Amino acid sequence: MATDTLKRTTGASGASAVRRLLLDNGALSALIVLVIAMSLLSGDFLTTQNLLNVGVQAAVTAILAFGVTFVIVSAGIDLSVGSVAALSATVLAWTATSEGLPVWIAVILAIATGIACGLVNGVLISYGKLPPFIATLAMLSVGRGLSLVISQGSPIAFPDSVSHLGDTLGGWLPVPVLIMIVMGLITAVILGRTYIGRSMYAIGGNEEAARLSGLRVKKQKLAIYALSGLFAAAAGIVLASRLSSAQPQAAQGYELDAIAAVVIGGASLAGGTGKASGTLIGALILAVLRNGLNLLSVSAFWQQVVIGVVIALAVLLDTVRRKAGATPVAAGTGASGKKGPQAVKFALAAVLVAAVLGAMSLFNSGSSPANQKLGLSLSTLNNPFFVQIKQGAQEAAKKAGADLTVTDAQNDASQQANQLQNFTSEGVGSIIVNPVDSDAAGPAVRAANKADIPVIGVDRGVNKADTAALVASDNVAGGKLAAKTLAEKLGGKGEIVILQGQAGTSASRERGAGFAEGLKDYPGIKVLAKQPADFDRTKGLDVMTNMLQAHPAVDGVFAENDEMALGAIKALGSKAGTSVAVIGFDGTPDGLTAVKAGTLYASVAQQPKELGRIAVENALKAAEGKTVAETVKVPVKVVTSQNVDGFSG
Repeated sequence: MATDTLKRTTGASGASAVRRLLLDNGALSALIVLVIAMSLLSGDFLTTQNLLNVGVQAAVTAILAFGVTFVIVSAGIDLSVGSVAALSATVLAWTATSEGLPVWIAVILAIATGIACGLVNGVLISYGKLPPFIATLAMLSVGRGLSLVISQGSPIAFPDSVSHLGDTLGGWLPVPVLIMIVMGLITAVILGRTYIGRSMYAIGGNEEAARLSGLRVKKQKLAIYALSGLFAAAAGIVLASRLSSAQPQAAQGYELDAIAAVVIGGASLAGGTGKASGTLIGALILAVLRNGLNLLSVSAFWQQVVIGVVIALAVLLDTVRRKAGATPVAAGTGASGKKGPQAVKFALAAVLVAAVLGAMSLFNSGSSPANQKLGLSLSTLNNPFFVQIKQGAQEAAKKAGADLTVTDAQNDASQQANQLQNFTSEGVGSIIVNPVDSDAAGPAVRAANKADIPVIGVDRGVNKADTAALVASDNVAGGKLAAKTLAEKLGGKGEIVILQGQAGTSASRERGAGFAEGLKDYPGIKVLAKQPADFDRTKGLDVMTNMLQAHPAVDGVFAENDEMALGAIKALGSKAGTSVAVIGFDGTPDGLTAVKAGTLYASVAQQPKELGRIAVENALKAAEGKTVAETVKVPVKVVTSQNVDGFSG
């Protein structure tokens, strides 16, 4: 009888402990439910390789978030961690390659860079009395600018000895995951076992009370922000190791993911609460979401919506949690007084998961034979040219009865690497990639090579990896045509400026090289300046406006795509098409409209829909083991007002 009672009591106690653990940790509940749901919705999710992919994809965000945890626990905020990560990686790559320093010294300098940035934040906040939001926002800009200055806007190859941090141990265990675990343990020890950790909670709970109790708050804040900078430097090194190159534009927006991970994990933006395990869970939730949405072929646009909803619900949970915590519990009510807050936590976690699952089930397109499943990763969908590539690819896939998943890397090389990893673990028949950066795409494409998945490059090539085919316009020939057209328009004499595309892309290199080669036949044409505008219309407007201040008498402009050309036209105003000839590249609908209006003199027109169509056709052939041509060149054509009406694009 006593034994039975003991068993029942023990069982009830165990069940109660599990229930209490889940109710008190809404983030953990959400993660568990998400993992179960993903496993049911996608047979590709619960595999060893894909779970390791999730760990790798969470690693950089988690390491950044561990550093941000220190700041948020102390009631601060750090918006600079993404830029500091990019700057630290750039310093390492630059000092180890361009300056020839030993790698170990370069690593120390990179870490010192992160700590220095954190100390500057701390000084501005503690002694300069700047709000943390303003101080770290300033460092966000300074860090990114210094990264671009050091690298001259171009990716820098990472030292091989450091790039091993992005590899695996024993051929299966990713090093980034190990580093994430180590950094998490360090964070837990600092928060729970050290004087500075206890100081963080005290400052976050009530800064004035902490000061009056004898804490040297200003010096503690210096140490807190220095720790955040150190963790950001570590994250930057891991990120660059994965991409085998230091990207000056890397980790843009990662500061928001880091903050979201901390809040999702249970920390309060008001300070005083937070722990390393919760931050890790928050980072894993974001990684599981992105991984699962890729595997389930959810639209790239809807993925952004879902992630935004998750972040909003996490902040709502934080608000409700703080309000519930502030409500007094009547004497003698015991644990029952916590049922309301616990129920709210669990309900919000359930709503979060339900929203995600609803989106996934709504947009899940079902299954197709393996060789009919294709993945297309585009560098960005914030550009009409790449939108047309997507449309051409989707039309070809629909015609062939293939299942095509399209993802948007948002010009983030790391995000694209994650997407390519997901395609590989999903076991698609073939992958089509339009690289953000030709070097940074290499490691992820090599992983697809090892998995015997053929890869097709579209518009831009992939360096240091095998691609079954490259479907692209002849950018070099197009550049030469642009030079000839502009020179003839100017009568062989004049002064011009060049708007360059995104550094590191083969399209920008080839178009620029072709244009420079074509100008050799026209010695009377003088290039006054070259500036990158990243294939973006707004940047084209800003850069052209600035260049006109130094070169007001410019005669011509060559922009390496139509978007930048349209921005230049806006900056030129009435001069465009009259005293200044502007030539673009791509033949986008807006570009052709400008040609017809006379503001854009000419566009070297590609056929983006044709690029997408041919890429899908070659991907299906490669998936079936058929031979495809290594290079497929889609012709380009100069479109002017004389022939624009007959050009379909």
